Amino acid sequence: MLTPNDLPIVCLPVDLSDEAAAKLVEFLHELTAALESHYYAQLTRYYRATHHTQHDLDTSDPSDPTDPPF
Repeated sequence: MLTPNDLPIVCLPVDLSDEAAAKLVEFLHELTAALESHYYAQLTRYYRATHHTQHDLDTSDPSDPTDPPF
């Protein structure tokens, strides 16, 4: 028997037109930006405490080709 946790969180639509795919991705970027803005203070505290020092955040090179995109 399936429970709610067994179900996929996201079901991606198939056979989107190029325009629809672009609009979907744009919406997801906007949603991500809104979430980051809303939770900025919490995200900053979390990453400073668990992943990076302030020096790492200030000196990271966004153009570094070895840096993963996400």
